[in-house]
Amino acid sequence: MPLDTGPIRKVLDLEARKGYADRAVMGGLDRFLTRWAAQAAPDVTSPKQLTVLNKLKAAESGYARLSPEKRRQFVDALVGFLDTIDHPAARAAPKVPRPAAGRKAARPVAPPQPLDSPTTAVKGISDALAGKFRRLGVNTVRDLLYFFPRRHLDYSQRKPIAQLQEGKEETIVANVWEARLVRIGGPRFSTEATVGDETGNIRVVWFNNPYVARNLKTNDRVVISGRVGEFRGRLVFQSPEWEHEDAEQIHTGRLVPLYHLTAGLGPRQTRRLMKSVVEQWSGELADFLPGEVKARQKLLDLPEAVRQAHFPDDTMLKDRARVRLAFDELFLLQLGVLSKKRDWQEGAPGIAVRTDRAVLDRFLGALPFKLTAAQDKALGELLADLARPQAMSRLLQGDVGSGKTVVATAALLMAVANGYQGAFMAPTEILAEQHFGTLRQLLSRAGPPAVSEDYVCSCSGLLERPLTVALLIGEVSTAAKRDLQERVAAGAVDIVIGTHALIQKDVEFKDLGLAVVDEQHRFGVSQRSALRKKGGSPHILVMTATPIPRTLALTLYGDLDLSVIDQLPAGRQAVKTKWLKPEQRDSAYDFIRRQARDGHHQAFVICPLVEESEAVQAKAATAEYERRAGGVFPDLLLGLLHGRMKADEKDEVMHRFRRGELDVLVATPVVEVGIDVPNATVMLVESADRFGLSQLHQFRGRVGRGGAQSYCLLLAEDPSEVGRMRLDIIERVYDGFKLAEEDLKLRGPGEFFGTRQSGLPDLRMAKLSDVGLLEAARHEATGLFEQDPRLRQPEHKPLVHELARVWPQAAEWS
Repeated sequence: MPLDTGPIRKVLDLEARKGYADRAVMGGLDRFLTRWAAQAAPDVTSPKQLTVLNKLKAAESGYARLSPEKRRQFVDALVGFLDTIDHPAARAAPKVPRPAAGRKAARPVAPPQPLDSPTTAVKGISDALAGKFRRLGVNTVRDLLYFFPRRHLDYSQRKPIAQLQEGKEETIVANVWEARLVRIGGPRFSTEATVGDETGNIRVVWFNNPYVARNLKTNDRVVISGRVGEFRGRLVFQSPEWEHEDAEQIHTGRLVPLYHLTAGLGPRQTRRLMKSVVEQWSGELADFLPGEVKARQKLLDLPEAVRQAHFPDDTMLKDRARVRLAFDELFLLQLGVLSKKRDWQEGAPGIAVRTDRAVLDRFLGALPFKLTAAQDKALGELLADLARPQAMSRLLQGDVGSGKTVVATAALLMAVANGYQGAFMAPTEILAEQHFGTLRQLLSRAGPPAVSEDYVCSCSGLLERPLTVALLIGEVSTAAKRDLQERVAAGAVDIVIGTHALIQKDVEFKDLGLAVVDEQHRFGVSQRSALRKKGGSPHILVMTATPIPRTLALTLYGDLDLSVIDQLPAGRQAVKTKWLKPEQRDSAYDFIRRQARDGHHQAFVICPLVEESEAVQAKAATAEYERRAGGVFPDLLLGLLHGRMKADEKDEVMHRFRRGELDVLVATPVVEVGIDVPNATVMLVESADRFGLSQLHQFRGRVGRGGAQSYCLLLAEDPSEVGRMRLDIIERVYDGFKLAEEDLKLRGPGEFFGTRQSGLPDLRMAKLSDVGLLEAARHEATGLFEQDPRLRQPEHKPLVHELARVWPQAAEWS
């Protein structure tokens, strides 16, 4: 019976697709061939065929010991042998291409593999190499395609040797006149070569690289790209990139990609692999953008954009590739957050909270100030949202001191007046405590003083009954916490203020109507969702004192409507800001003394160590406090505040500082948000260059809350160039929104708002300073969402698949 070669052909085909790595069958190809030959021998009568089978049966091939190229030749030869055995099953089996006569055999081309296969599916990537890529966050073939270069070297402009300039990145095409090994000590060798063109010669050195000498022959034509140096008065290339002129240009003569690397992964090796991956796999990418969107925005097709992002033909195409890939990220991000907003509003029926005008007027009329026009507008938007049967999702954005808390308090009061409970979540215990004090003060102005017990107060005068506000934080004793939780669950507490403790499983509300989240950027999306689940379908208001340009806010907070308080209350003066060098430290101290003596004003001193633990910060703040109390300000009264102090200790220090019993408060960055002391007129920040613009602006916002002129002094020891730029900006710009625009210009992709921490997809190619691209992506996403909100039209199927991949938590896409 003729021999059936189908099974062995399948194994050889798989071995070729795996890059001849001897991984096609368990135990290796040698062992498989030995067994197969023993089984096949009885069916073969040709002496020549028997000779081949007997060699295989005796395991004489030694396939495991061969080099990859020798393995390829062996497999090709074995396929040729199988072709001599004519059987229909053999002709039906997959065939590894045979070499054409007189030509080197072409390597078999692997059939398309799923892009989410592990990197080992790529020819040339072993398990060991895959481990190195994993350290860079690259786990699949798709990850490789999106493993974009950190930058490109422009080696595209070729020059004659006579026109080379020292210190420049240059490219030449030249003949090799000589290449030799040079011993540089012990067993170490370098390669030195002399190359030339019609305009002159130049010396080229590759340090610790004898490999190059073995591959350069006299009269070879080579392309050399790199920085031109000078040695003993003559120009020289030192360790440049090089390739033969007739080879495909990967490392020279073009825009050359530079990738992030790790130990054991070199630049040339990475470029070669990436070139192979991009050429073989980029065509498998499904272009998920709707055709009309691509056409309107004049965007490249996705496979072409990925190719040009890695190995661009020119600078223009590199830029167009980045625009396409950045647009994709922003477009998908926006579709995702729009879907979250839709699902929140449609997934559960909301509760309508009507505006009780009499109660609201009593509250506003009792305030010692009149709301600004911006506060009035924001409050109107909130009340309109609350009155609808759909759950509100709104961001209230306002600069430091713009009056967001009083607007939020009015909204909470309306929820309580309608019989619902309110929650107010703050990022830190000290800020939660301050909000507790602020709400107690605001809600008791229309009647007698609030009646307070531990962590609970009762305010009269606004409603027909007393209104109860409670503080729930980690410092509350176990027994008191249990009592508070029972009262909240029973509906005996109207407004609960706390930290993340509010979203823990032990806290249940009887009827939560409105949840307010302060300093939203300190919380992740999952935490915000957990708070929403505490009520059946509560309205949500998130607030931030970090000014964000409107388009950026709509992109990062696309699931929220936006209200902006862009006006400061009457009487608020701009805080004069100055950054100082170390030699000006004493004059800063003298200024604080004069402020304290002459006007009885107070000062904050912020200690550095912004990246250290709370324990280290506390130790540093304590040491700084003792130094200043004993030597710098012996004639002033100082207080100390840091995150490791007990709640009652922090309360005592803050009460003393607010009452004017302390002249200077030495603190860690815990005072960044919220703390309000109208008599404080000086903010001194140590090592100010270590803080970001937003944080410095928050520090500055702690002063200037009274009627006196206030000052912010920023001490910097040895700021970097970027640090100096930040200090220069904050010195001249006081408006928080303008400051945010400046901040965007200094930030890299995804850095401005920490998208990784916020639960949003990462941005690799998009820069949050791409305002035009942000607007275009939002416009297209909004239009598509209005046209086909569930993306059920057939042409949107690729987009649905991509959204399900990018937003795996959004089950509605899948």
